[in-house]
Amino acid sequence: MKEKLVLLPVVIIFFLLGGCTLAPEYTRPASPVPDQLPKSSAYQETRTGTSAPTAAELSWREFIIDKKMQKIVETALKNNRNLRIAALNVKRARAYYGIQRAELLPSVNGVGSWYQDRVPADLSSTGSVLKSERYDVNLGITSWEIDFFGRIRSLKDQALEQYLATDQARRSAQISLVSAVAQAYTALAADREALQVSSSTLKAQETTYDLIKKRYNAGIASELDLRRAQSQVDSARGDVARYTQLVAQDENALNLLVGSPLPQELLPLDLKNVMPPKEISADLSSEVLLQRPDVLAAEHQLKATNANIGAARAAFFPRIALTASAGTASADLSGLFKSGSGAWTFAPQIVMPIFDARTWYAYDVTKVEKEMSIAEYEKAIQSAFREVADALAERRAVNQRLTAQQSLVDASAATYRLSEARYTKGIDSYLPVLDAQRSLYGAEQGLITLRLARINNFITLYKSLGGGKDN
Repeated sequence: MKEKLVLLPVVIIFFLLGGCTLAPEYTRPASPVPDQLPKSSAYQETRTGTSAPTAAELSWREFIIDKKMQKIVETALKNNRNLRIAALNVKRARAYYGIQRAELLPSVNGVGSWYQDRVPADLSSTGSVLKSERYDVNLGITSWEIDFFGRIRSLKDQALEQYLATDQARRSAQISLVSAVAQAYTALAADREALQVSSSTLKAQETTYDLIKKRYNAGIASELDLRRAQSQVDSARGDVARYTQLVAQDENALNLLVGSPLPQELLPLDLKNVMPPKEISADLSSEVLLQRPDVLAAEHQLKATNANIGAARAAFFPRIALTASAGTASADLSGLFKSGSGAWTFAPQIVMPIFDARTWYAYDVTKVEKEMSIAEYEKAIQSAFREVADALAERRAVNQRLTAQQSLVDASAATYRLSEARYTKGIDSYLPVLDAQRSLYGAEQGLITLRLARINNFITLYKSLGGGKDN
């Protein structure tokens, strides 16, 4: 019993001494991007607004206002297979971290054994057959490494940072999914509206064609006018077929993102009835970009490679392992638990590396991996800055183009009405009407495209700024 009391403080001291680490102190690299946006006219409009909330203040439910779109996004977050895989990757990384952390603790095992041997007479010292038998029941620790130089702790820190990086990758996947669903939903709405415009244009052109055909049969209109009207009808029919195909493909893409077929009542009728997401202001300081999930994931990977250097450094120092057990032993099974049958072992071991060239190369690998991680981290910040800057430049341009396009639609509609009236009264030929129809149809389709681009710009900016708080 006295021997056990002597061993106890030794084990405690070994355990407490295993708290140091040889990993270098982590320092976040300087941000490789400017603190502010470029001072060109393309950004002036976007830098003045301060009343709108920032992306960091909005959850996706607060950002997406349209109720139908909200329900579809909620369904996608529950059913999307890619997001499910990302969540499972987080669970797996957390389990790996638990395994590595458990390396710091000893593994205690209960062992029962039975040993029997026979020595022939010509090999025994007594000249007669010798038989021996032994029974053991022990509770012990086998090859527990005392982490003096932090090798295991460095590996534990590496596993922790990789787990955190995986969790940030899941956040990034969630934000990407929300954005993809919102963009697929608005694309479907835009194509449905374009199909409506194409269908109404086809009906109008069919009506015009029937009128010209009657005039042609009466000898009032020329065959050239009739063929021009027919070409317009055929072109509109092709557009109707094309947008019908696009609408079906948009529904298929949305169903894939959501992970299950969607009821028709949740699908948009057209883009006009879709409530655009909430407009957000942009704060382009480096501190905001550093909170993006992909940037955070890159930083956690950098911290993991930094911790791995500590494990590589520790390989140059001795390793101390402990094997110990306590239990009972007896030559007879019935005597295992009798008084005086106690047995114990205490076997510390130290391994001192003398020469192993692999450790030097392994250390070099960890340093190179850290430099690679720094480059990846800086690249992630630069990509984030570029995405936000592009989205802000597009926001100003889209707003200006949208105003101009609406004016163009109004002017084209007025031109079409005047041209049709002049043709009906016999003042002009059908050619001005044909040109006015084409211009109006193209202007209406362009307006739909720009309205879609404006909504997509909101979504892209929200995503590029980090997607807001989790909820």
